[in-house]
Amino acid sequence: MSILTDTAGAHTPRPAAAAAKPRGPRDSRLSVIVATGFLALIAVYMLLPVFWLVVSATKSQGDLVDSFGLWFSEFHLADNLSALFAKQDGVFLPWLLNSLLYAGAGAAVGTLLSAMAGYALAKYRFRGRELLFSVVLGGVLVPATALALPLFLLFAEVGATNTFWAVFLPSIVSPFGVYLSRIFAAASVPDELLEAARIDGSGELRTFFTLALRLMSPAMVTIFLFQFVVVWNNFLLPLVMLQDDRLYPVTLGLFTWQSQVSRDPSLQILSLTGSLVSVVPIVITFLVLQRYWKAGLAAGAVKA
Repeated sequence: MSILTDTAGAHTPRPAAAAAKPRGPRDSRLSVIVATGFLALIAVYMLLPVFWLVVSATKSQGDLVDSFGLWFSEFHLADNLSALFAKQDGVFLPWLLNSLLYAGAGAAVGTLLSAMAGYALAKYRFRGRELLFSVVLGGVLVPATALALPLFLLFAEVGATNTFWAVFLPSIVSPFGVYLSRIFAAASVPDELLEAARIDGSGELRTFFTLALRLMSPAMVTIFLFQFVVVWNNFLLPLVMLQDDRLYPVTLGLFTWQSQVSRDPSLQILSLTGSLVSVVPIVITFLVLQRYWKAGLAAGAVKA
């Protein structure tokens, strides 16, 4: 330890260098192996049905029955796709387009309506606001299956069953989207920014569409994806509402084929191939929109 001499000649010891900060406990090799193994098992559990679907869609009807289910046999995917789009005068393509229209347009309109409602509940003060929000939360708890019959009776009263609107209109309502929009708008849209826009002469609609929507974009992407998947996988509502098979979404159409396998065994491989094709739009949607999540997370991590 070095010694310093001050002006009075006293010897003052120099404090020792600060000890290095202790490092945090390192994860043991065993815990890493256990965690990695557990995550690997979860991944296998989640991906095994998808792998089975891919393998099955490449087989012929005979190989589907005779060969090992979790590995490839002779490759017949091209033949299966050709037969899929030619079956019943090509009815599968309208089914696929119907699902894209129901899910895509329904999710887009539902996301916009949810964002507007959530923004209003978060940024405006009016009588009955909390009661209205409680009703929205109650709507989140109501299962969709419980609403199928009341919706059918309502649409039957106006003669709108077996139409596009019978499936589309219920698809644009998302109580969960309203809830998420309110939470995100309250946290990500500063009141000071809205006041500055109003002082500059911006109207309420212009402020919402030019400022609030941009700040709420991560929440809107989340709502859109949730709503898209929900509408795409919706089965009971089209089953109750529709009789014309040309209006069927792909889920209901494949179900009708699968229910006829006992009479026409070739429909089994076509149903599997159609199921594989129906997964592709969902995967593409997630891959395209994930960058908006990343952008939203990066923007939220930086604070001025």
